[in-house]
Amino acid sequence: GMISGATGALAVVMVHLVAEGNDMGAAGENLGLYYLFATVILMGIIQMLAGVFKLGKFVRLIPHPVMMGFVNGLAIVIFLAQLKLFPKEYDANFWLMLALVGLTMLIMWGLPKIKKLSKLPEALIGILIVSAIVIFGNLEVATVGSFIREGGGEGLKGGLPTFQWDIFNKVPFTWETLRFIGPYA
Repeated sequence: GMISGATGALAVVMVHLVAEGNDMGAAGENLGLYYLFATVILMGIIQMLAGVFKLGKFVRLIPHPVMMGFVNGLAIVIFLAQLKLFPKEYDANFWLMLALVGLTMLIMWGLPKIKKLSKLPEALIGILIVSAIVIFGNLEVATVGSFIREGGGEGLKGGLPTFQWDIFNKVPFTWETLRFIGPYA
């Protein structure tokens, strides 16, 4: 799945896509998000074609050291990007969060060692257990929504997103667009 798979790789690359896309339009037009949507659509088309033509077998031709180097480099980039989220001063809330992260990691490490539970997805079980502790323990922890609210946003809204038809007006379907979004896809 994308949660434990390619999300980090996509996030690192898509930041540059959005920035370059914003530069292509007029000031305040924010075309980068429209180019991001077009890129994701193209990615889906490429993935479907790869499945239809059974190209997945060629992944084994990528040497293991190359895959490990890519994943390790990506881990470093993600780690460095998240360092700025750490507070300058550590309060009780920080230590609580650190303990919850440690508990999640302990569950992920220990669950496969219990034979009867070794088939369960460790990350999911760890998240569910720690989430239950936070919810039923009524613990005050920082969430993605709280970071958004602290930054001046409204938090996260429930419900399904609405389709943005503007993409077809803002991003032209031309070879120039495909040359721009193709390498990102």
